Amino acid sequence: MSDIATSVIVDGTLNTLIAASVVTWSLILIKGIQHARISYYNRHFSKKFWSAADIKAAANLPDQHGPAARVAGIGFSTLIETDGGTSTHDLEHTWDRQELLDRRLRQQMQKERGSLESGLAVLATIGSISPFVGLFGTVWGIMGALTNISKSGSASLEIVAGPIGEALIATAVGIAVAVPAVVGYNFFIRRNKVLWAFLDDFAIDFVHLALKSSFIIGQQVSQRPVTKVAEINKKAVVKEHREELIATEAHA
Repeated sequence: MSDIATSVIVDGTLNTLIAASVVTWSLILIKGIQHARISYYNRHFSKKFWSAADIKAAANLPDQHGPAARVAGIGFSTLIETDGGTSTHDLEHTWDRQELLDRRLRQQMQKERGSLESGLAVLATIGSISPFVGLFGTVWGIMGALTNISKSGSASLEIVAGPIGEALIATAVGIAVAVPAVVGYNFFIRRNKVLWAFLDDFAIDFVHLALKSSFIIGQQVSQRPVTKVAEINKKAVVKEHREELIATEAHA
């Protein structure tokens, strides 16, 4: 086993671990910013949503962002789409209003879940394989060191300690790369569970609010025909009264 091959393999192992460490910390930073923004947006939207006078006022909240706002937006779009019935005849619209609303909310929640879980598989992979990659570099380095020791014909501590100590660095680096990846993965998995529970509760509450309002956002629109009918009836009564007066005058 040549010294050059051993050096290339050990150095390649260390460079791979360093690159994995850069990816790990980059993902931790990106996911940390993402979760901080999501938490802020969800708190802001939840406060505005539950402070609205009714579901129509909640539907007209301006400039809302975040997973909860997007889930609510899909819900409002579905309510508007199904308001007054639909002329579309396909499999998607064979559901009743509540089933269609629940289905759309669940679909949006799955999209949000996919966004939250992006990058976590990379952290899990780095946390799982980094110690073994480092161990591979260590084993290969020790093999090269032992080969060189056998060629030198001396097994004194001064000769053995240097090469083997350098080979063990790969294992230390592998562990140093794996620990942040595993900790970050577990932390973000826990945060995702909290956010998923929040979205699930919000979706259930949204369906209950829609059910309470009979799945109609603009309820005041239904009052217009009633007013118009009352005006027509009033005009008919006045006209009938005038005709009676004319008939009475004619007989007199």
